[in-house]
Amino acid sequence: MPLEPDILATLKTVSSATITTVLLKKGLRNLWMRGTRPLKAGQPRVVGPAFTLRFVPAREDLATPASWSSPTSTRAAIEAMPAGCIAVVDAAGGITDAGIFGDILCARMMKRGVAALVTDGVVRDVAGVLGTGLPVWCKGQAAPPSVAGLTFVGWQEPVGCGGVAVFPDDVVVVDDDGAVLIPKEFLDVVLAEAPEQERMEEWIMGEVDNGAALPGLYPMNEEAKARYEASKKNRS
Repeated sequence: MPLEPDILATLKTVSSATITTVLLKKGLRNLWMRGTRPLKAGQPRVVGPAFTLRFVPAREDLATPASWSSPTSTRAAIEAMPAGCIAVVDAAGGITDAGIFGDILCARMMKRGVAALVTDGVVRDVAGVLGTGLPVWCKGQAAPPSVAGLTFVGWQEPVGCGGVAVFPDDVVVVDDDGAVLIPKEFLDVVLAEAPEQERMEEWIMGEVDNGAALPGLYPMNEEAKARYEASKKNRS
């Protein structure tokens, strides 16, 4: 399901680091997808519902030219991706010697309005992928095609990406720190608490810039909390 515009707007102002802090307070620790680095510096923060894809280690009898155009191929999966989704690809636990997608598949994803690609594996044809304009978070690049090391087995099912369990339509936020998952059931919590966490940390940074010492400020003691609350009233 697409996210409402106000939800997108709010989450685009909240860093992945802040989201992990908010969810850690709720007991959720394993939400950052390991190995998901921006393929290009300066990519914008992207938010969207997860559209999941899953690879397993390659098996030669399944990796045939006929499989590339079958109803269960990556091509078919891309045609099922709705606009605004983030494609989250399980590369068989992070296999990095075969690229899951190259420039042509990424170009088609871009045409379909896919918001970003996130994987614990790698991409190929990296110059072409960058040329499509599709924001990508991955472990890097490799020349061999996916069939050299991977077999595609399905989409829109639970997957493991970077050591994180990802279910279809969980919310994904990606920025310079990588990809973070927001479980659907905790979306309202993040929307309610993350913007305030951002405002509080911005105030703390201002205090640090003004020469304040960290003890009692970070984390805040009662005196610092009172000053922070007063600053909010002054702003309003």
